[in-house]
Amino acid sequence: MEEVKLTSLVRSSGCNAKLPPGDLHKALDDLPSAESENLIEGFESSDDALVYSLGDGRVLIETVDFFPPMVDDPFLFGQIAAANAISDIYAMGGRPSLAMSLMCFPSCLDISVMRRIMEGAIAKAAEAGVVIAGGHTLSDREPKFGLAVTGFADECDVWSNKGARAGDAVILTKKLGTGLLMTAHKAGESDAAEAIEQMRTLNRKAAENAAGLSVHAATDVTGFSLMGHSFEVAKASGVTISIDFSSLRFLPGAEDAARFGFVPEGRYTNEDYLADKVSIADVFSITQRDMLFSPETSGGLLLFMPPEDADEYLKNSGFAFRIGEVIERGKAPVTVC
Repeated sequence: MEEVKLTSLVRSSGCNAKLPPGDLHKALDDLPSAESENLIEGFESSDDALVYSLGDGRVLIETVDFFPPMVDDPFLFGQIAAANAISDIYAMGGRPSLAMSLMCFPSCLDISVMRRIMEGAIAKAAEAGVVIAGGHTLSDREPKFGLAVTGFADECDVWSNKGARAGDAVILTKKLGTGLLMTAHKAGESDAAEAIEQMRTLNRKAAENAAGLSVHAATDVTGFSLMGHSFEVAKASGVTISIDFSSLRFLPGAEDAARFGFVPEGRYTNEDYLADKVSIADVFSITQRDMLFSPETSGGLLLFMPPEDADEYLKNSGFAFRIGEVIERGKAPVTVC
């Protein structure tokens, strides 16, 4: 069978394929709250995973994530999808342990492609100490893949997105720009090697480097963009997050991709939802706004820490950077200056 490029089979890719945040909230906001005396975190605050008490001081952390491919190589696609799904456990302060796969597979692809996707996922999961022990497959016109991941933690060590405090430093552990670069790459207009390497990199070290330090809140930056995920933390915590644009780090070529119009659709649905929730100084260009609102795939951890702990974290981490601070709630939950 003739080799088929995975990205030629999909309309959207990676975390850009997420349902627009405005539509998602319309669907979920009026649903009854989940009730269980053991349920510590549900979907009410848009946290990264559910947290369920095991009754002995430990908790189970459960998440699920899958999406269409953003690369043509099946093995790399499996790795990126696995790293992205496992990240939600790290974003909750947990230790990922078990996973089940979710696979949608089109009939035009040889079954060997499915095997390579699984091989990539198994290799990346093993790097995280995760065992993939089952899953589910569907026939679909578009390929999609991901994992349902289970992790564990001591209840006192769990992170959530609702604990940020005024005075906290804001730390980001990966560069931005994957959505822009992969859009340009699909059009044959960019070298995406660094973006692909970053997407397939686990957030394991980023989480482990926080051991012994105080993390008041945490999330990871994926399809709803830096702006969207910052807003979720600000809303849940009752604070304002102030971001310094000059402190942000972008993957090489991301700004050029935005300037030349290689902008993923999710960038626009993100801003539509966040327009009245985020205050961005008038000095910023359309290109810079593209960079702020564009979806990220398998992005970094966004950590909210006391300044002294943030300094210690940055000293021990060569890949993270400080992007702003938390202040008392102002007119807008998120500001960019």
